[in-house]
Amino acid sequence: MASNGRPIDARGWLFEVEDIDAGTETWLPIAGITTFTHSPGENEETADTTAFDSDGHYEQDVMQRGASLEIEGQYRIDKTTKAQDPGQAYVDHEWAQRLGVDSRNRVRWRHNTQTQWVVWDATVTPGEQGGGTNDKTSWSATVTRCGAPTTAEVTAP
Repeated sequence: MASNGRPIDARGWLFEVEDIDAGTETWLPIAGITTFTHSPGENEETADTTAFDSDGHYEQDVMQRGASLEIEGQYRIDKTTKAQDPGQAYVDHEWAQRLGVDSRNRVRWRHNTQTQWVVWDATVTPGEQGGGTNDKTSWSATVTRCGAPTTAEVTAP
C-alpha cells in the first residue's frame, strides 16, 4: 500500500526567542534563517553496564539526555531604521551577554504545519558573522537545551 506522506519544506521552520524583559509573554521571531541543524543527541552521556554475564555483548544505560539547535542565516536589518532584526538583536545583545544563573532564556520552534511549539529553556552561544565581497553578511547561534523540553499550543497572534 502506497503512503500519501510527503516530505516537508525546510523553509517552513519557525524559530522564536522569548523577550524575558517584556512586561508580558513576548516572543520575537528570528528572521533571516537559511539553515538549521537539530542535534537531539548532543550532550548525551551513557554508563557502560557490560558485565561478565553480558556474554560478550555491549550494554549501556543512558544517564543524561541533551540537545542543541544550530541556526544560521543572514544578518538582517530594517531598511528604514537600519536596526538589526529584533530576534537576532535579542540573541546577540541581550541573551548572549548574560552569565551564570541569568544565562538561560526560552526559545521555541516548530514547522508551519505543526500545531505545537517545542519549547526549551536554554543557553546560547553566538556564532560567527562575516562574508566576502559579493556575499550577504552571515549570522548564526547555537542553542543548547537545559532540562527537559516542553510544548505549547500554537495560538493566533
